[in-house]
Amino acid sequence: MTNTAEIPTHIAIVMDGNGRWAQKRKRPRTFGHQAGLKALRKIVEHAGKSGVRELTVFAFSSENWSRPKKEVGRLMDLFMRALDRETKELHENGVRIRFIGDLAAFAPEMQQKIDSAMTQTAENRKMTLNVAANYGGRWDIVNAARKTAEAVANGQIMLDEVDENYFSRQAALGDSSNPDLFIRTGGEMRISNFLLWQCAYTEFYFTPVLWPDFAPAVLDEAIATYQSRERRYGLTGEQIKDRYSA
Repeated sequence: MTNTAEIPTHIAIVMDGNGRWAQKRKRPRTFGHQAGLKALRKIVEHAGKSGVRELTVFAFSSENWSRPKKEVGRLMDLFMRALDRETKELHENGVRIRFIGDLAAFAPEMQQKIDSAMTQTAENRKMTLNVAANYGGRWDIVNAARKTAEAVANGQIMLDEVDENYFSRQAALGDSSNPDLFIRTGGEMRISNFLLWQCAYTEFYFTPVLWPDFAPAVLDEAIATYQSRERRYGLTGEQIKDRYSA
């Protein structure tokens, strides 16, 4: 268990490496996705026990539709089966689940299950799990810009009143704090169009560990690395020390 004094409030994770994990074992990629779901279950539980208040995971990007149709179809089947089972367990443990992204692209039955999961857990406050599905950071920014433009056009807000705080509230996770820690598994060192607006001052942690092997101990390592860093938000180290010593 990590030092709870500086646990990040909000962690974002790109869960990469399911397919490669399966290929190493000469199994189909969907086998890796199933193992990845088991890893997610363990990480959500451990994050909650560690004091993390919010966890946002990249489950399916807007670019993932370009993958082979067979893989996408099996992913959707896995997603559907998991929703009922996982929602029940999350609800029993006081976890609120939210989905962000262009959900209209999913089949009606999937949309109904998503709505049901969010409604069932809406009042839970122990922890929030945000699932990014058919999500892209550029889509998020454009969508927020459209909402802002509509609000100005309708007279709901004056143009000179639009600032970063207002714009942030129009984006996905507008009522959440920005991620403190961004983790990507699988060895790639890029953010792949995930939470572009929200991660302006987020600390990044990249690991070669493939997602199905991302155990609670590895999460602790990531948090320990986060705890060792000085977050300055554009200030100098001396200014930060003065702020906390005042």
